[in-house]
Amino acid sequence: MTQNPQTSPPATRRSPFGMPVLALFGLAALALPRVILHDLRLIDPGGVLTWILAIGPMIIWIVVAVVRRVPNPFLTLLLVGAIYGALSVIIHQLLWVNAFAGDVPSAGGPAGSVVARVAAVPSGLITGAVVGAITGLIAWGISAITRSRGRS
Repeated sequence: MTQNPQTSPPATRRSPFGMPVLALFGLAALALPRVILHDLRLIDPGGVLTWILAIGPMIIWIVVAVVRRVPNPFLTLLLVGAIYGALSVIIHQLLWVNAFAGDVPSAGGPAGSVVARVAAVPSGLITGAVVGAITGLIAWGISAITRSRGRS
């Protein structure tokens, strides 16, 4: 019986997103304070703080994707945006009554309120995906430029 003394360690498989799933959720969560503060009516919708809380996390998403050199920045940030969209939908649903200060949108009667809540779900999911796609395109462009400059 022969033994092979040169056994190789098990190959570590890198995530196709370039970071652990928990990190993707962490990046998405960076954008949630604005959602919560807005729904609780604690910030001015057009104020400077709102803009900082809205744009700041997206800048961080881009920087992390570029610095970590994720394999596909577009796909990675599209997923982060989709996670953000799903989490924001949950928050909006939980804070629904407060967000509308008791004047909840309705298409008439209790069933109309359900219709309004259900209609809000795809809106949040699409918004998150679009934000992820836009930030992903920006990160992809920056990554492409920095890679090409590194080769020359």
